[in-house]
Amino acid sequence: MSENLANLSFEQALQELEALVRRLEEGRLPLEEAISAYERGVALRSHCHAKLQAAKLKVDQIVLKANGESSLKPFDSAG
Repeated sequence: MSENLANLSFEQALQELEALVRRLEEGRLPLEEAISAYERGVALRSHCHAKLQAAKLKVDQIVLKANGESSLKPFDSAG
């Protein structure tokens, strides 16, 4: 559970987050452990969100040409 977030893939982070949520929902953790689990969960959620945003930007940059070929379009943060 203490693995550095930067080393976690989206799938690993999501799996850990789901496990933490199950443990918290059981309501059997001591208070300090529940607080630590909650803090880790918040960090995992942020990590997952960032990974999803990065993937969305990559997908948004793929453009289909009229002939059906795809190409990458530079990301324009202005919209």
